[in-house]
Amino acid sequence: MKELFSSYEINGCKLKNRIIMPGLASFLIEDDGAITDKTIEHYRLRAAGGPAMVIMEACAVSPEGIVSSHQARIYDDRFTEGLCKIAMAMKVEGAVPAIQIHHGGRQTPARVVGQRPVAPSPLPCPAIRGDVEPLTIDAIYKLVKKFGDAADRAVEAGFELIEIHGAHGYLVNQFLSRFSNIRDDEYGGDIHGRTRFASEIVREIRNRIGNDYPLSFKISAQEFVKDGLTIDESIQILKIIVNEGVDVIQVAAGNDATPEWICQPMFMEKACLADSAQKIREALDVPVMAVGRINDPLTANEIIKKGKADLVCIGRGLLADPELPIKAKEGRFEDIRICIACNTCMESIFRKGRIECLVNPSLGREKEMAFHPTQNPKKVMVVGGGPGGLNVAWVAARRGHDVSLFEKQGIPGGQLILGSVTSYKKELLNLIKFQKKQTEKFAVKCHFNHEVTVETVKTHDPDVVILATGSVPFLPPVDGVDKEMVVPFTEVLNGDKKIQKKVVVIGGGATGSEVALHLLEGGSRVTIVEMLPKIGGRLESMTRKLLLKKLKEYNAKLMTNSQLLRVEDNGVAVLNSDGGEVFLESELVVIAIGSRPDNTLFDQIKSMGYEVHQIGDCLETRTAKAAIYEGAVLGRSI
Repeated sequence: MKELFSSYEINGCKLKNRIIMPGLASFLIEDDGAITDKTIEHYRLRAAGGPAMVIMEACAVSPEGIVSSHQARIYDDRFTEGLCKIAMAMKVEGAVPAIQIHHGGRQTPARVVGQRPVAPSPLPCPAIRGDVEPLTIDAIYKLVKKFGDAADRAVEAGFELIEIHGAHGYLVNQFLSRFSNIRDDEYGGDIHGRTRFASEIVREIRNRIGNDYPLSFKISAQEFVKDGLTIDESIQILKIIVNEGVDVIQVAAGNDATPEWICQPMFMEKACLADSAQKIREALDVPVMAVGRINDPLTANEIIKKGKADLVCIGRGLLADPELPIKAKEGRFEDIRICIACNTCMESIFRKGRIECLVNPSLGREKEMAFHPTQNPKKVMVVGGGPGGLNVAWVAARRGHDVSLFEKQGIPGGQLILGSVTSYKKELLNLIKFQKKQTEKFAVKCHFNHEVTVETVKTHDPDVVILATGSVPFLPPVDGVDKEMVVPFTEVLNGDKKIQKKVVVIGGGATGSEVALHLLEGGSRVTIVEMLPKIGGRLESMTRKLLLKKLKEYNAKLMTNSQLLRVEDNGVAVLNSDGGEVFLESELVVIAIGSRPDNTLFDQIKSMGYEVHQIGDCLETRTAKAAIYEGAVLGRSI
């Protein structure tokens, strides 16, 4: 790991290694822009984990530029005190404090900013839609000054590098790209015109901060849309703005129409933008940061070793495990809680208004989820070795309890083992490896191939029993469902059932869609029958977009608003969206319409007088994230 942990310098700013935490929305900012103890603790922990630099999330330079009420702000002096606390917390923990300054432009809802969003041109955001207000020349001048004012406040707050957010479809990016800029004045047209706004911002900031202060620029070097930025065009743009005084470039991708390139899901390859960073590094005499699915230290080290970038940005990886850099430097790779690119962090922001992590339930709850040794050690019996059971077992053991875990299968992981079978979800195995390592590290006594009965509980005689027995697939009550050709999705994923050429998958939710893709990749012809209006409705949005694209490429037949009526010897009868009955010939019928809790032991154990708890699917079918979170909470409360 010598390349990754070698020192580096940007315009006098000394970095102890090559790991940068890029700006990521924490959603730990209050509605009025206030920074709280939670915000500070979030950044303190990331800085303490060992990266060379932490870039604070995008801070709005103007009130109409915020994209959420939870966005950080830097457009008024009243925000400086909170920003100063974050910068100080980072510095005390040994990381260079940096900050990103930003304006959302058209990429914000009118309800958030209380007016029509501003933009270079009268083109609405393709994701948010709604009318926008094209910027006048005078308004552009004022915004350039506001970026300069933001830089002054950043320096005053104690940050040691400023990054201009010129990527991801936000205002600066909107000016750079023909996809969003159709102006015919000096701020539009050719590359020089479209780059003028960014150039003026860089020049204004450089005039404010002087020549000896490092300045970064983040660019979406590829937008993957018609008229969007390409690598070649981005190189020409960067040559202009580097000449104005930029010291380092962060090479990102994507815009408001291609969000899957902003926060890449499991479908994307690791380090999928590193080659783009290399092309820009070779074309410009300026340091380059690579970003995009760099979730483990070995991948990061290879990027530096091969000369693809000077620095690597690990964002979600430090949400999943703030101590990733320290653990990597010490060679404790199995102790790293690897980000699996499930995009739970982004999806929770959109759906819940807060950031959460599937693998790290402490994210955003750092203080309340701190570990405290138990004052009353107990004998704890955990039944079930899936994600929830593993998590509660090692958490309780870490606190000092005597924990034994029983799993009827020969290996730990439960439903995650099945979930990792599909081609694009192999990284789920990293989570299982981490959980297993923690049970070993904290001396959990694991009993595999051991199905628990009431007699097992009597023999073990614990103080506390925790049931994490999961769920079993649900089969619909229709004629013919007991035929040999009908199988639950588990039998397809575990290899118990030979794959056939003609397959009907009943259920087009997350599981059904993924199983269908697995079958298609194995050479089957697949029809998905789903009762709801759309396929994969509960999937994370970017994963869903790419999954549907894959299903289309494999020519899967998708039947929505449709329902299984019965199973016959050579296929199934289905009620289609028009209310008519259709027959689908098939050799295999896979049921993926959900699961029911496996809670047969609970009442028996409770009647015996034991303290008993249920977590995960055995209580109510839910996600792995919920099971892990429940295990984390229960393990801390016993």
